[in-house]
Amino acid sequence: MTSKVDEALGYEQARDELIEVVRRLEAGGTTLEESLALWERGEELAKVCRRWLEGARARLDAALAEEEAEEEDAADSE
Repeated sequence: MTSKVDEALGYEQARDELIEVVRRLEAGGTTLEESLALWERGEELAKVCRRWLEGARARLDAALAEEEAEEEDAADSE
């Protein structure tokens, strides 16, 4: 479950923290418990990033659909 704090993170903040989590996991040297906590945090951050990207995609799709509809309306009225 994503926390309210995670939901308030911007895309860039979540991405940067996720990069750091991955770097720490790849570097090794952490206990099993630390590794599991990092993994779980990474999963949450990935969800935040995914939601931001899905939202951006939806906004782009809506803008493109609106533009297309306006072009069709303009062509129909000619």
